[in-house]
Amino acid sequence: EEKPSPVHILILSSWRSGSSFTGQIFSQHPSVFYLMEPAWHVWVNMYQNSAKVLHMAVRDLVRSVFLCDMSVFDAYMSSQKKKSDLFQWETSRALCSPPACDSFSRSDIISAGNCKTICGKYPFSKVEEACKTYSHVAVKEVRFFDLKVLYPLLTDPSLNLKIIHLVRDPRAVFKSRENTVAELKRDTNILVGSQRTKGEMGPYNTMQVICKSHLEIYKAGSQAIPSFLKDRYLLVRYEDIVRDPLAKAAQMYRFAELHFTPELQKWVHNITHGKGQGARTFDIGSRDALRVSQAWRKTLPFQKIEKVQNMCKDAMDMLGYRLVQSEEEQKDMSLDLL
Repeated sequence: EEKPSPVHILILSSWRSGSSFTGQIFSQHPSVFYLMEPAWHVWVNMYQNSAKVLHMAVRDLVRSVFLCDMSVFDAYMSSQKKKSDLFQWETSRALCSPPACDSFSRSDIISAGNCKTICGKYPFSKVEEACKTYSHVAVKEVRFFDLKVLYPLLTDPSLNLKIIHLVRDPRAVFKSRENTVAELKRDTNILVGSQRTKGEMGPYNTMQVICKSHLEIYKAGSQAIPSFLKDRYLLVRYEDIVRDPLAKAAQMYRFAELHFTPELQKWVHNITHGKGQGARTFDIGSRDALRVSQAWRKTLPFQKIEKVQNMCKDAMDMLGYRLVQSEEEQKDMSLDLL
């Protein structure tokens, strides 16, 4: 009996947009093999280049991952590599359960902390072995800034690619980036060029590049010309996920041809209705997701908000984010900005 061909899901986003959390919605599904930002390895090894130059190498790596060909990492890692050398490997439930690790069951919800402690010693070959046993392969990536780069993957007969384009309010992204400047420095230099990241305007120049890329990706994806994009592009706003996590998770699962199990429904509810602040990079602990998503309104000075809005106005208009015109509007939490 012929196995149905796997479904390939690319979660396309940019830094500090809720993509680690959205990735977990897929990672925790028992039918999904998930990797978080495998192209980190490309950027770390080839940091002297621009994002545009690295697009091709990133695309080739992502294609190989979708096809469960992990030899692509040989170019970026030592020949003695272990599974634990893979960037953020412990965020992948598939790498924390059989055949990649024998300590948990495939149907368990597995936290990264528990996995990291127990499952790190396995050989790198387990990554490919595990990948081949799943019906869905999902990759979360923040290193694509142009949908056209992905056209060869969308027309590739060996792939069945679906793209979830995750965006977040640029004002919230800006505020979150302020808290993680050091961690994002190398990536920002590759994206914007080190000269344009300097000085007071540096962070705004970065937001301008990010917003422009989201706008261009959305235009290309939503117009669905060429025909191979039809039904294979889904725009999701982070604010809509935290406002109604179960409905949005259900929509994304339907798009990806996945069943939303009762265990996953419970997990999605709990992870978005906790007390955490969501402050640490890549931290996906339980939090009050709706409150965290609106925190910029209380903490970001209005002058900064105006500058971000100036840089991102076109993208905000197109993606449905309302501009605030005054400090009073900003602080009025009853005012819906979506």
